[in-house]
Amino acid sequence: MIGLETPFELKGLKLRNRIVMPPMCQYSAYGEDGMPTDWHYVHYVSRAIGGTGLIIIEMTNVEPAGRITNRCLGLWSDDHVPAFRRIIRACQEHGAKVAIQIAHAGRKAEDEPVPVGPMAEAYSERYRTPRALTTEEVRGLVVKFAEAARRAVEAGVDAVELHGAHGYLIHQFLSPYSNRRDDEYGRDRGLFAEEVVRAVKAVLPPDMPLIFRLSAVEYVDGGYDLDYSLEFGERLKAAGVDIFDVSSGGEGKPGKRKPSDTPGFQVPYARAFKEKLGVPVIAVGRLDNPQVAQMVLRNGDADLVGVARGMLYDPYWALHAIRATAGLSREIAPKQYERAF
Repeated sequence: MIGLETPFELKGLKLRNRIVMPPMCQYSAYGEDGMPTDWHYVHYVSRAIGGTGLIIIEMTNVEPAGRITNRCLGLWSDDHVPAFRRIIRACQEHGAKVAIQIAHAGRKAEDEPVPVGPMAEAYSERYRTPRALTTEEVRGLVVKFAEAARRAVEAGVDAVELHGAHGYLIHQFLSPYSNRRDDEYGRDRGLFAEEVVRAVKAVLPPDMPLIFRLSAVEYVDGGYDLDYSLEFGERLKAAGVDIFDVSSGGEGKPGKRKPSDTPGFQVPYARAFKEKLGVPVIAVGRLDNPQVAQMVLRNGDADLVGVARGMLYDPYWALHAIRATAGLSREIAPKQYERAF
């Protein structure tokens, strides 16, 4: 029976357990140059020591204008590679596998004087009005995503995740709510995402999985529903996505459809993707209770569980959760900590 402690394997990715640390922005690139700092080193390596199977490094951006804040991470230069490599190697030395989430904030770039997006419409009244990208600029961003992914591979990652959720640029293009362009990227809202997937896939080793994070439903009035996301999910699977990281919302202020924000509230969306597309999925959303996370796996709702805030609270959440659900103790603890287990 599958549990939190059960290993997972897909292509060349071999995880010691089913526990994922999802991307969580730290806003701690203190040099405002996109470079990881000692904070990031301690933050990620401590979760590797803490037993996490897969660590997904936070939203890392393809150009300076694509950052949420000027203290977010970047991979727009080869100069970034050594700092990421140091963190990734240390995590791997302690048994975790590592992915990086490649992204662009689009119109949600908070510190950019003039953000960019599919259209010249602000995310909300507290955000700046973006400039609409030209068709050629959109094509150029496809290349920038691929270049960032190439650098992630050079830094030693075990997988790459594309951020197509939570109202950021790829999601903005996918959504009828935020994309009403009249060029090819508006007439075919899935085109940008598909081109990014294909371009990134082309620079990954053949045995390296590509993960795609998406919002399965939008909560804003007039936003898309599950059937819509399953449809573009099929298209992205055909383009090369190996695993879907299934979240929701983030595109605007919730309207009549509101998230419950209760434990497991997004799990049904993950199950729908797993059943419809027949690929592994990561379930997320208030899964910090080990018994709840275990049940998601036991029920076959998902193949992996992502625990975000639980790991902010407890770097050793994975060890504690496996101990609580599988009864394993000293055999999963780092040798240096065995006496405490």
